Amino acid sequence: MTTSEPGRGWLLRLVIAFSFAQGAVSMARPAVSYRALALGADARAVGVIAGIYALLPLFAAVPLGRRTDHGRCAPLLPVGVVLIAAGCGLSGTADSLPEMAAWSGVMGLGHLSFVIGAQSLVARQSAPADQDRNFGHFTVGASLGQLIGPIAAGQLVSGHDGALARTSAAALFVAAAVAACSVTSLWRIEHRPADGPVKERSPSRRVPVFGILRTRGVASGIFISLAVLSATDILTAYLPVVGEQRAISPAVVGVLLSLRAAATVACRLVMTPMIRLMGRTVLMAVSCLGAGLLCAAVALPLPAWALGVLLAALGFCLGVGQPLSMSTVVQAAPDEARSTALALRLTGNRLGQVAAPASAGLLAGVAGTAAPFVMLGVLLLASAAIAVRPLRRTPGDAAVPAPRTPPPAPEAERSAVSGRRGPGEESPARTDPEEPTP
Repeated sequence: MTTSEPGRGWLLRLVIAFSFAQGAVSMARPAVSYRALALGADARAVGVIAGIYALLPLFAAVPLGRRTDHGRCAPLLPVGVVLIAAGCGLSGTADSLPEMAAWSGVMGLGHLSFVIGAQSLVARQSAPADQDRNFGHFTVGASLGQLIGPIAAGQLVSGHDGALARTSAAALFVAAAVAACSVTSLWRIEHRPADGPVKERSPSRRVPVFGILRTRGVASGIFISLAVLSATDILTAYLPVVGEQRAISPAVVGVLLSLRAAATVACRLVMTPMIRLMGRTVLMAVSCLGAGLLCAAVALPLPAWALGVLLAALGFCLGVGQPLSMSTVVQAAPDEARSTALALRLTGNRLGQVAAPASAGLLAGVAGTAAPFVMLGVLLLASAAIAVRPLRRTPGDAAVPAPRTPPPAPEAERSAVSGRRGPGEESPARTDPEEPTP
């Protein structure tokens, strides 16, 4: 599929829309935790509710990715906005923990729909050389939402002693209104192909899911993304619990979460020069290593100002994993399965968002609130070990790119992605050095 040159205005509008959508979710997540606490939840119940947020998306990601691979990306965006707004608003009216969990799942499904459509749009409308930069700019929208959302939630929830249920519900209603604002930037955001309307691809060209996962670079990108997102998610869900135990007010907790997000924004704005300086593989490994050590340090009994410094450094390290794992997965995956590969990455993310909070809740119930942060540190250190593996293969891989031009075939063209010949299949040569050898 070829598209006319779309310029950069679509990316700016997508970043704005994502800022509103992510801001709503980032406002709602701590508000859900506070409302659950007001309804009598303990640390274990908060972990379960945070896990339900990812449960419905866990089963919906791959079908949505398949649909996007064979059609348009933009329709998923308003659908996601509607589900996010509904999940936020109805969480504010819930008066039991099962209801809170259910509407949290609806919110998670809306967020997944929006993100699959948006990430597929970036992959489809970005030149290969621009993908690291464009995914970095795209995730700035998420960071801006994570910067503003917790502060707003903290201000709305704070200052009303004995009224936590009412103020947390107000924060959720405001989050629903913020989510609705994102639709103002979505008009004609997807550019049509230069040769006419988007055409449905033949189902016979679908790449099997296990074939995508076996492609070198896809599985490691998924795991790194899972580890980084799990750290961000548990920080958002459990820092209010830590604050309650350490007598840190909800307003200060909101500022701490926003410091983490502000550092992530700063990281993504300077990502391109960092990649030039260190290389993608080294940058991913070093950032995961630093994030693992810093995340484990959150378990220490630090004062609020020291916790702020720690979270700012942690946010900078966590800023690398998401955009680079997106571009890594997109460049490694077959061209006709990029949206599915991104959906598999999101499935891994949601699996982590189900398993990590549930595990964190169990650990918190047994070993205290600090234990989940130690668990996250171990997970991030494992992702650093996975990220550094390509460096060990570099000497042996040096000769791989040489034989990439196959001998000419008389009646069939060779696919640059799958390595299989098929009549009428034609695609430009891939230049990613981490692409698997046919």
